Amino acid sequence: MSDAIYQVRRPQGKWQIIRCHPAATPASRAFSWRGLWRGLQQCFRLMVGVQDYQKYLQYMRQQHPDQLPMNERDFHRYCLDARFPSQAGKLGKCPC
Repeated sequence: MSDAIYQVRRPQGKWQIIRCHPAATPASRAFSWRGLWRGLQQCFRLMVGVQDYQKYLQYMRQQHPDQLPMNERDFHRYCLDARFPSQAGKLGKCPC
């Protein structure tokens, strides 16, 4: 192999790193047990297929203010139908 491949070129002049700044700083939030608990609750609910109705309401208010959101019962029925679709005439919704 040629030595030209591994040749290192140093910049000319005096170079000195004064301070490094990260490209993006994440917003730091204080730790709270309540926030951790809420996050875990939402995570476990999503694992078993229970959607978050409050998030849905917040989304509807922000993105579709002119539409009327579903009530909580219809929302959960809609999510259940989306997860376990049934054929016409059959009652099988849940695999258990």
